[in-house]
Amino acid sequence: MHPMLHTAVKAARRAATIINRASYDLDKLTVATKKHNDFVTEVDKAAEEVIIDTLLTAYPSHAVIAEESGPSSNLSAESEYVWFIDPLDGTTNFIHGFPQYAVSIALQHKKVLTQAVVFDPVHNNLFTATRGSGAFLNNKRLRVSKTDRLVDALIGTGFIGRGRDPEVIKKYLQMFELMAMSCHGLRRPGAATLDLAYVAAGRFDGFFEKGLQSWDIAAGALLIMEAGGIIAGFTGETDYLETGDVIAGNPRVFVQMLHLLRPFARDIAKAAEKRE
Repeated sequence: MHPMLHTAVKAARRAATIINRASYDLDKLTVATKKHNDFVTEVDKAAEEVIIDTLLTAYPSHAVIAEESGPSSNLSAESEYVWFIDPLDGTTNFIHGFPQYAVSIALQHKKVLTQAVVFDPVHNNLFTATRGSGAFLNNKRLRVSKTDRLVDALIGTGFIGRGRDPEVIKKYLQMFELMAMSCHGLRRPGAATLDLAYVAAGRFDGFFEKGLQSWDIAAGALLIMEAGGIIAGFTGETDYLETGDVIAGNPRVFVQMLHLLRPFARDIAKAAEKRE
């Protein structure tokens, strides 16, 4: 295992210890609202602190982009190493006792994703990847599914919530409906980092969502690429860490999803522009 990946795994497991302990006393959690329909707990913050401490103790000059604390003071366009950290993706699931959430950590070196960890503490599933060395689940090599046709595919997705522009939500509902009618099954588990890891593992044949954050995507993106899949934005571009819009899947399903959803990217962008 690459030394930097080893450090990231150690950080994820330390965060998971905090999460697992808290899961036994959910009624005692203090839950705050960051914005409409977006929650944070002291568990998110404590898990993030231990991750950052573990990473920066080993690599003090590295920069960080974390969900709760944001970018580190040394982050700049010239930063050579940048860690993307989501200490608890699926907080809403977590506070309801719904067992679908994960810790996500990824490293970018000179703008290229090189290390990835997604850890599911409920099932003790550790997804890892190092650029050029493959993706793994608990040391077992991962490959994306071999499903050829979208009509036979199981697709994962997320869903933009209340408080968003009504016209954008309307277009998204149309996209959701079209995909539901075009694939074998559509699932919305509620933790994008795990959804992307499931694409890498072949559990999902594809995944799409709009409006994610870079820390939601980074680790899963590398897992998918190292497992033989494709990930891109809704127009096929590779700017998904900046836009937050993602389509991913095995190569054949990805192409069919892109063809189906590309027109909506333009429609949603136009709807958003009209409201500005």
